[in-house]
Amino acid sequence: RDSGAMTTLGRSCFQGPRRGLGARGARRAGPRPPLPVLFVVLVAAPGTRAAGYQTCPTVQPDMLNVHLLPHTHDDVGWVKTIDQYYDGVQNELHHGAVKNILDSVISALRAEPSRRFVYVEMAFFSRWWHQQTFTTRQAVWELVHQGRLEFANGGWVMNDEAATHYGAIVDQMTLGLRFLQDTFGDDGRPRVAWHIDPFGHSREQASLFAQMGFDGFFLGRVDYQDKELREKKQEMELVWRGSTSLEPPTADLFTGVLPSVYDPPKNVCWDLLCEVKVLEDHPYSPQNNTKALVDYFLDVATDQFQKYRTNHTVMTTGGDFHYEKADMWFTNLDKLIRLVNAEQANGSRVHVLYSTPACYLWELNKANLTWSLKEDDFFPYADVPHQFWTGYFSSRPALKRYERVSYNFLQVCKQLEALASPAANVGPYGSGDSALLEEAMALLQHHDAITGTSRQLVAEDYARRLAAGWGRCEVLLSNALARLSGSQEAFSICPELNISVCPLSQTSARFQVAIYNPLARKVDRMVRLPVSAGAFLVKDPSGHAVPSDVLLLPQPEGQKPSPELLFSASVPALGFSIYSVSRVSLQRSNTHTPQPIPQKPGSDVLVIKNEFIRATFDPETGLLIRIHDVEQKLVLPVSQSFFWYTAGTESIMDSQVSGAYIFNPRQVKPFPMSRGAQIRLVKTPLVQEVHQNFSAWCAQVVRLYRGQRHLELEWTVGPIPVGDKWGKEVISRFDTPLDTKGYFYTDSNGREILKRRRNYRQWAGNYYTSQHSKFTSRYPPPTLDTCYTLTLSWPHSPQVHGRLLGDDNRGLTEALVQEDPGLRVRGRHLVLLDVISKASAGHRLLAEEEVLAPQVVLAPGGGAPYHSGAFWGTQFSGLRRELPPSVHLLTLARWGPNTLLLRLEHQFASGEDSGRNLSSPVTLNLQRLFSTFTITRLQETTLAANQPRANASRLQWTPDTGFVHNLTVPPVDLAAITLQPMEIRTFVASILWRQNPRGHREAPSQD
Repeated sequence: RDSGAMTTLGRSCFQGPRRGLGARGARRAGPRPPLPVLFVVLVAAPGTRAAGYQTCPTVQPDMLNVHLLPHTHDDVGWVKTIDQYYDGVQNELHHGAVKNILDSVISALRAEPSRRFVYVEMAFFSRWWHQQTFTTRQAVWELVHQGRLEFANGGWVMNDEAATHYGAIVDQMTLGLRFLQDTFGDDGRPRVAWHIDPFGHSREQASLFAQMGFDGFFLGRVDYQDKELREKKQEMELVWRGSTSLEPPTADLFTGVLPSVYDPPKNVCWDLLCEVKVLEDHPYSPQNNTKALVDYFLDVATDQFQKYRTNHTVMTTGGDFHYEKADMWFTNLDKLIRLVNAEQANGSRVHVLYSTPACYLWELNKANLTWSLKEDDFFPYADVPHQFWTGYFSSRPALKRYERVSYNFLQVCKQLEALASPAANVGPYGSGDSALLEEAMALLQHHDAITGTSRQLVAEDYARRLAAGWGRCEVLLSNALARLSGSQEAFSICPELNISVCPLSQTSARFQVAIYNPLARKVDRMVRLPVSAGAFLVKDPSGHAVPSDVLLLPQPEGQKPSPELLFSASVPALGFSIYSVSRVSLQRSNTHTPQPIPQKPGSDVLVIKNEFIRATFDPETGLLIRIHDVEQKLVLPVSQSFFWYTAGTESIMDSQVSGAYIFNPRQVKPFPMSRGAQIRLVKTPLVQEVHQNFSAWCAQVVRLYRGQRHLELEWTVGPIPVGDKWGKEVISRFDTPLDTKGYFYTDSNGREILKRRRNYRQWAGNYYTSQHSKFTSRYPPPTLDTCYTLTLSWPHSPQVHGRLLGDDNRGLTEALVQEDPGLRVRGRHLVLLDVISKASAGHRLLAEEEVLAPQVVLAPGGGAPYHSGAFWGTQFSGLRRELPPSVHLLTLARWGPNTLLLRLEHQFASGEDSGRNLSSPVTLNLQRLFSTFTITRLQETTLAANQPRANASRLQWTPDTGFVHNLTVPPVDLAAITLQPMEIRTFVASILWRQNPRGHREAPSQD
C-alpha cells in the first residue's frame, strides 16, 4: 500500500553544514560536530506518575536519542479476509501471515533481552493467544511485564475515524482493552493510542481516547500540506483539544505525527517484503555496506531532528505484515544499533536504542515543554496534490448501512441481555448471546471495513460475520421477550423491511407486532409492514383500535403492486409495546395508491403537508422547491436533485483514477440525473408522499408523516449503468439561497460539531462524512430568532453511491464495481428547518432516534405461557421513570454474572440549546431506576471500562495557552450522578435481580 507522501532524504538537498548532527553527504574522517546545547529540563511534568514507564530503556540526555519502534501493521481484512491473513493462505493475493508473525516475534524477543516490539490488533492477538500452550503464555506474560512486548491502542481493531459512529468506536475499544486487562492486568494496559493507517483523523477520536485514559496519540497519515507546514514550524507534536464542551484537560491529548507514516527509512528495512540488502558487517566481505548504511541512518536522524523539538526522535521499523521472519529484522537492527552507537567514539552525538511508543512519549513528557494547541481535526486527507481520500466516504454504501443497523440491533441485544437476566442467554429458544455480533461489529470498525476499501470477497466475509452475529442475537431476543412478556411466541425479525420483504406479515391474516425501544425516553414511531391485500385492524397494547392505512406502492413494470400497512406506535422507554394486526376484509377499502401527476406548464404547485411542515414541488419539473415551517412561519427555498460525476480515469493530464479511496472525477461540475422527475402523489390521514422517478436507476420518495417535524427523503439508486465504459459517482445535492459566507458545519463521529469552510482547498476536499450537516444563514432578516438553520441528517456522506471501473492505486488492486446485492442501494436524508436557538434540540434528538431506532419483532400470536401461571403482558418498560431528553443511555450491557456496564451520556454541547435549556448540567438519581434489577454499588471507570476512574492518572502536558491542572474526580453517589455537557460517565454496576422482571405493562382489553 502506498503509505503517503514521504520526505525525500536525498543528498542533493544539502546546502552546507546544518544545525544538529552535522552535514549530509559522505561521513567525515574526523569526529562529527557535537549537538548544540539543548535547554531541555528532563524532569517529570507536575502531577505525572510513571506507572507503566518504569521498564523503559536508558537514554543519553546529552545526545540525540533515536527510538526504534519494531512493529507490524496487520489489517484485519483488506485484500484478504481476516482468516486468510491470520493463517497466511492465498499469499498470491497479498502476503500476510499473522500467526507466523506472532510466533516469530515472541521467539526473537526471548533470544535477546534488549529487543522490544509493539502490537496493536487484538482481533488477531486474542485468537493467537487462545491457541498457545501454558509455557508460551508464561513467556509472553514475562515479556509484557518487562515492557518488551508493548500493546499500543489495544482496540479489537484500528478503527476508521470518518465513517464510524462514536458508540461503535467505544464498543470496539472496550472489547479489545478488556481482553488485555483480563489477560495481563495493568501491565498490559496500553498507554498510547496508535492510529498509523486511518485516512484522516477526527477530533472526536482524540476526545474519546483522552477519556479512555491514554497519555498520548500517534498518527501516521496526515495531509501532505499540513505535514510540510508542521515540519517547517516544528509542530509535528502538539496538544489536541478534543472538545469545546468538556473542561480541559478532560479531552486534551498529546498527539504526535510520525515522520514516515508508519514505514521505516527506505534503506532500513529487513523483512521478507523488503527489497533492501542485509547489513553485512564482516570486515573482509566485498558486500560490506556498514559505512554507507550508518551514514544514511545518521543523515535521516539529522533530518528528523530539524523537524521535532526535543533530543528524541522516532523511527518506525516495520510495516504491513512485517516480521513473519522476525530474526531477519532483529538481527540487522542489532547490528545497526551497535554500529551507530560505536560512532560515538568518533564524536557522534547520536544514540540509537530499541524503544516503544510509550517510552518515546515518556521522554517527551519529561522534557516539560509547552506545545501548540490544535482544536479542529485532520480532515480531509490528501497524500499528494489533487488526490483527496474522500471517495471512501461512500464506497460500499450497502455494507455501511448493514453496519449501522447492526449497531442498532447490537444495542437492543445487549440491553435485553441485561434486562432479562441470564434467562436471555439460555431459554426456550436455545442458547444465544451478544458476543458474536459484538466481535463482528468491532471488526467492521476497521479502517478497511466500514470504509468500503476492502476487496469484494472481504466485504462479503464482513457481511457474513454480521449475519452470524444476528443469528445468535435473535435467539437471545426471543428468550428475553418471552421472559419479559410471559409468552412463548414464534418471534421473528424482518431484516429486509427496507425493501418491503417480511414473510410473516405478507402471508398471515393475523399477527402480533412487538416494538422494542432502546432509548431511555418514550418514542412515537410510524411502523410500515408489507402485507397481503385487504383491509386491516390494528390494536394497541390496551386493545384499542389505532388509525392505520394501507398503501399500494408501485413496482417495476411486470410486477404486482406491493401493499404496505402503516400505523403509529407508542413505545415506552427501554421497553416494548405489542400491537395486534388482523385482516378484516379482502377488499381494499382503505388502500391508497400513488397517482401520476401530469407535468404541464401553468399547473398549480404540488404540496404535501402536516401540522408542522409544508413542502412545495415545481409542477413542471417535479422537484422540491420550498420548505415551510408552519408553526414558526419560516419559509426557505430549497431545491434537491441527484447528480453524477464521471469517475476519473488515467489520462495524459492526470494519472489518478477514482477508486475506493480517492474521489477524483473528470469534471468539477456534476451532470444532473435528469431535468426533472416523473411524479406520483399519495395522501392519507397518516402520511403524504411524492414519488419521484429521475431515471431507470434513480428514484426517491419525499415523505411527511403525521406529527413529524422533519421532511424525509428516501432514495433508491442503482444498478448504476456502466455500459458507456464510464464509472459514475452519484450525489444528492441541496441548493438554497442561504448566505453561509462559505461556511458549513458537520458533526464529528456523530457528536460535537465542527465548522468547515467551502472551497478552502481543491474542490474534492469539500466532501466530509457526517450524520448532520448544518447550513446557517441570516435569511432573510439579521436577527437571532430568524436566523435559519437547515439541517440535513444523512448516514456518512451526500455521496450516495458509486460504481467505478478503475483501481486508484492505493493497494487494493480491484475496481469498485460491486456485485449484488450492493448494486442497488436505498437510504434516507432527513431535512429540518429551524431557528438557531432550537436547531440543536431538533437534530440531536432526531439523530438519537435514528441511530437507535425501535426494533420491530413479529409473532403469529397464540403462544404458550412462559411458565405455568405466567401472565401475558403487552407492554413493558425497563425504567421506572424516563431519563431527561438531554441524557442518552449509551450502554447497558452484561459485564459479569451480577454486574452490568452502564454508560450515561449528556448529548448536548455547552451553550448549544437555549430554547429548552438542554445544554445545562443534569443530575440523575439511579436508585430504583430500573424495573428488573436494583443497583447495589457503582464503580466509575474510564470510558473503556478498563481501569477505575479514581485510579487513572494521565501524563500532564502544557499547551501554549497555559498549564491546565488535572480535574478532581467527583465522588460516586447513586442518588446524584451529575453529567456536564458532552460528558460520558461509565460505571460497572453491581446488581440484584428482581423476581418479577416484567415491570410496568398493561393487559389487553377483553372486547
